[in-house]
Amino acid sequence: MLTLVTGTTGQVGRRFVPRLLAQSRPGERVRVLVRDAGRGEPFAELGAEVVVGDLRDTEALGKAVAGVDAVVNVAASFRGVPDEEARAVNRDAAVELGRAALAAGVSRFVQVSTGLVYGTGRGRPLTEDDESRPGGTMWGAYPESKAAAERELRALEGLDLRIARLPFVYGEGDPHLAQSLMWAKNWASNQRLHVGHHADVAQGLLRILHAPGIGGRAYNIADDAPVTAVELHQLNGAEIPGELYERVDPDPWLVIMSTERIRRELGYRPVYPSVYAARDAGAL
Repeated sequence: MLTLVTGTTGQVGRRFVPRLLAQSRPGERVRVLVRDAGRGEPFAELGAEVVVGDLRDTEALGKAVAGVDAVVNVAASFRGVPDEEARAVNRDAAVELGRAALAAGVSRFVQVSTGLVYGTGRGRPLTEDDESRPGGTMWGAYPESKAAAERELRALEGLDLRIARLPFVYGEGDPHLAQSLMWAKNWASNQRLHVGHHADVAQGLLRILHAPGIGGRAYNIADDAPVTAVELHQLNGAEIPGELYERVDPDPWLVIMSTERIRRELGYRPVYPSVYAARDAGAL
């Protein structure tokens, strides 16, 4: 089995690939697509094949998927990039990769998406059967383009598509937890953020990749305990702005996801059920 992984130099990909390589059995290989050869060297040292090229280059996609059995598309463009770039990477390039994979006879395609595709809350934890409802304070080009990619990939007849919807990812030196204050400082005190540790994101992706007979299924990956704006400030050792206590959360179930499906069908159990468990284990 040869697995291609994209987006390997991002926060998720750079932590997922070593785990994928570590659990590979004899005869299983990993290939990574990187835009710069130098950034591929750490993966090559771990045993991965390296293909240099841009996800938006059709010729590079052809080389990347040649002889591949499975694809894990981790690539994403968000936070601070123009909307056009977000759509070009998250939607257009993902769909072209899906087409290239289908043409090359790839047997499994894991599309790494985001819980933000759900849009507005539903008054309960969001399930994989909930449709996308654009809107809410966290909606924008990133979730819009990821939702569009999901729809267009589903329309590719014959593609064994598996979708992983991630929460706000943190841990192992990832700066995301500190960056969360960019938003949390403007929230209500009790507004919640659903998070997931890199170890658990990788666990979920590996289960989705290897499980037989789940083509067409989507799975939420997250921990068991969303954190509030107040807790995010406390975890970062930051002073809590008094205005947080004067605001009202407009959508208390925004991007709060159910993990019942992945637990029931794939045996997922978070290594770190909460950010506090990760903190106490020294895994932040």
